[in-house]
Parts: sequence; C-alpha cells; structure tokens
Amino acid sequence: MPKTPDELFAFLDSLGISVTTKSHPPLFTVADSQALRGEIIGGHTKNLFLKDKKDNFFLVTVDEEAEVDLKQIHHLIGAASRVSFGKPEALMELLGVVPGSVTVFGLINDTGRRVKLVLDSGLMENDIVNAHPLSNEATTSISSSDLLRFVKETGHDPLVLKVAA
Repeated sequence: MPKTPDELFAFLDSLGISVTTKSHPPLFTVADSQALRGEIIGGHTKNLFLKDKKDNFFLVTVDEEAEVDLKQIHHLIGAASRVSFGKPEALMELLGVVPGSVTVFGLINDTGRRVKLVLDSGLMENDIVNAHPLSNEATTSISSSDLLRFVKETGHDPLVLKVAA
C-alpha cells in the first residue's frame, strides 16, 4: 500500500526536515500550478516518469519552465535506449502516485529502488524546491539540501545534472 501524505510528513519529521505545505484544488499540469505563483516561493517542479526498452525506470525532475529533449535525454541519464513515458500502472506500483501527482516524494514508495532519480542542476540552484506531497491537492516546499537528504534517506542515489535545455 502506498504511503499517504501524512506518512510522508511523519518520515520527513523523523529526519528533522522542516517543510511547509499549502493545500489547493487539484493541479494536473504546470499551467494549472502557475496560478499559484506569488503564493509559493522557490523552484516549482515538472516531473517526467520515463522508461527505456529494458524496463529501467527514471524520474526526471526539472524546473517547471524547463524543456527536455526526450529524443536525446537517454544519453545523459544512462538509459539503455530512447525513453518513453512510463505507464500509469508502473507509476502507481513504483512511486505510489497517479498521473498528475508525479513527484520526487514518490521515492518514499520505491522500496525496491527501481527508479533512478535525475534532478536537473538548474532546479537544484533554488534554495527552496516545491513538489506535490504524493497528492496534487497540495504543494510542499523543502530546501534543496533537505530534498537531497530525503532522497538519500529513501535509499536512492540522486543524479544531479543538466538535463534541461
């Protein structure tokens, strides 16, 4: 059973990681979330759940405005082939979220460590990074250094590189 937002917050709290969370109507796209600008400071994320032909899965997290060349990204992230978007069933199985709620916080559900996280270096230049807390009905703000700590505490080794154009 996937973790709930409350379980995520309890995990963050157990690590001594302080976050702030703002509830809002469900946001399904970057365009939807841009309506909140000014209310929530920091870098806002766009998340791509990708897979290659060998069923290697990748979560690529970039700034919401970033453009990613999906025809070339496999060279950067170590994929075995060109990538495509992962199916909703795999997204739920591995990250415990549905399309529209894809988030770096989903790594708390990837106990088998099947998903390789790629964080865009441009996004990580922000002091504060914003992501959905396993639901697209809220946005959680976390320091970029604490985000890296969270990822490592889930057993993942984040790859920070320039993937956005």
